[in-house]
Amino acid sequence: MDPHQYCRQKVIASGTSFYYSFLFLSPEKREAIIALYAYCREIDDIVDESTDTGLARMQIQFWRSEVDRLFAGDAQHPISLALADIVAPFNITKTQLITVIDGMLMDLDYNRYPDFATLETYCYRVAGIVGEMSAQIFGFTERRTLDYAKQLGLALQLTNIIRDVGEDARRNRIYLPLDELDQAGISTAQIIHGSAQDQPAFRNLMRRQADRALATYARAYDKLPKDDRKPQLPGLIMGAIYHAQLNEIIRDNFRVLTHRTRLTPLRKLWIAYTTWFRG
Repeated sequence: MDPHQYCRQKVIASGTSFYYSFLFLSPEKREAIIALYAYCREIDDIVDESTDTGLARMQIQFWRSEVDRLFAGDAQHPISLALADIVAPFNITKTQLITVIDGMLMDLDYNRYPDFATLETYCYRVAGIVGEMSAQIFGFTERRTLDYAKQLGLALQLTNIIRDVGEDARRNRIYLPLDELDQAGISTAQIIHGSAQDQPAFRNLMRRQADRALATYARAYDKLPKDDRKPQLPGLIMGAIYHAQLNEIIRDNFRVLTHRTRLTPLRKLWIAYTTWFRG
């Protein structure tokens, strides 16, 4: 199978909201961003699907070695063969790709995050750096655009964390900072068993997480130079879809322990279209 076709199938199968922003890219940039997303998805799946931590570490080590082979001109996996076509044209570095691996490894080292500083490091490695690489693919003229992309990646990841609190807890993973749980008087057991759902303290805790995410979106948009807005529209589409999802969670009074808020495909497409049309 053609490496880029392999990546397209992986991205489509994932059902990602990012797909809606890919629709508006040129064929060259669409192939590049799909290859990058497939790489991130492949490594994330190792952590999410493995029940054997030792095996997961071995599989991730394969990817660490595969990135070395990629930059030595000896890529083997279909995804890294696709990446081989894009790393030079879009200035994707080995350090950037390895940072993603370092982030995924944190999920093997932590199933609890003691404070937001530790969580923020994780978010940068699995999302902020991906935002930067995406911005390089989309195109930019000012370095400040990479700061925007890093913050937008963080905002998207914080939204994911809020949306998936219940789902993650059922896998014994809690991404809410433990010190903030303690301050709210909520135990990890209450999160895992869902018994905190109707407590005002839990809703206040989630309001704090949402406010942090909303502030990060605002900080990201403030950093985007006007001249780079048009090439960065795919990222803005991602941001608009995730921002809308966060607003739905807020309107639903943070029922995240028992429900998973979703936007319909039609609404995502409408958000993508209107964001692109506004430019």
